[in-house]
Amino acid sequence: MTNPSGQETPFTTSRSVRHLVAGAALGTLAGSLLTVMAVVWLAAVFSLFGSSTSGTTLVVTYASAALALPAAVLWLAREFAKAHRDRFRWSFGIDIPTPTLTWNSAGRYLTYHLIALTVGVPAVALVLVPPAARRYAKADVMVARYLLAPGSYERLARRVESLAQSRADVIAATDAERRRIERDLHDGIQQRLMSLAMNLGMAREALTEPSPARDAIVAAHEEAVATLAELRQFVRGLHPAVLDDRGLDAALSGIAARAPIPVHVSVDVQPRCAATVEAIAYFIVSEALTNVVKHSSAERADVVVIRRDERLYLTVSDDGCGGAVMTPDGGLTGLARRTTSVDGTMTLQSPPGGPTILTVELPCA
Repeated sequence: MTNPSGQETPFTTSRSVRHLVAGAALGTLAGSLLTVMAVVWLAAVFSLFGSSTSGTTLVVTYASAALALPAAVLWLAREFAKAHRDRFRWSFGIDIPTPTLTWNSAGRYLTYHLIALTVGVPAVALVLVPPAARRYAKADVMVARYLLAPGSYERLARRVESLAQSRADVIAATDAERRRIERDLHDGIQQRLMSLAMNLGMAREALTEPSPARDAIVAAHEEAVATLAELRQFVRGLHPAVLDDRGLDAALSGIAARAPIPVHVSVDVQPRCAATVEAIAYFIVSEALTNVVKHSSAERADVVVIRRDERLYLTVSDDGCGGAVMTPDGGLTGLARRTTSVDGTMTLQSPPGGPTILTVELPCA
């Protein structure tokens, strides 16, 4: 058996004996206190319902005891369970995770305390038989890991929560890296390329006579201008600065203005969503409109973005030929993956002949 560090747990005789003695002491104390509280609770309940109790003060006292004692028992069971986990850490360096206090975990606590009282206390006699003491200590570890640690359902829930948090951290880190690359390109390469295009433009204007040198400068200038335009488009695709500054309304309006077909945009998002969600919504709309222009033969498109409570709803529709389907490596599958990365949902309606309606629902946080 190993501890969390991966090293073999030292079940020596001295550690096992120490573990047995400490367990017997804890078991005796916990059993005595819990038994007394259980007897008091039963007496209060019996006095309240099973006998002729008279007087308002007595009724209130018994009722308070009947209601408060179970909570006290749960608290006491949890505190003694914590003491037992400390005992395993002190004896063998074994860390047993702490479960959330529920009725289920409380029942398992009480079960372990009952075992510690009825089995652990008599087992202290095993200190006189070292091999048996070591075997009992190992068995006690197994029982404690089952009864004092989180159950299978809680372990699974914690694992899911951890994975969800890890996924959110990865998405946030990816978005932050995308923003950094956008800033570096905008403030570095794009500025240099712009300066180069301006210098070539001035040289082009200065050379008025036709010559091979002027032709080369003209070609270089046009190539620099075209490259600058492509770079601007690439930078805008990484992460538009207007999205951070002015939100989805302005960013999506910019996409619509650059589209070769009329696009009507309606955005009602107050207050703004998380930056990561806004970025995902922006890229979904951008990619959806790109698909509309490339494949649908549509004459117009509509984009509607609405926030309702803690959900963001996107709808991109067009009057094209329809028939859009999701393929394993297609753009629509990529949109679905972006959507599910933040626990969103996406539905597609695209019958032959149209219209095509893409609906996305995203959490705002």
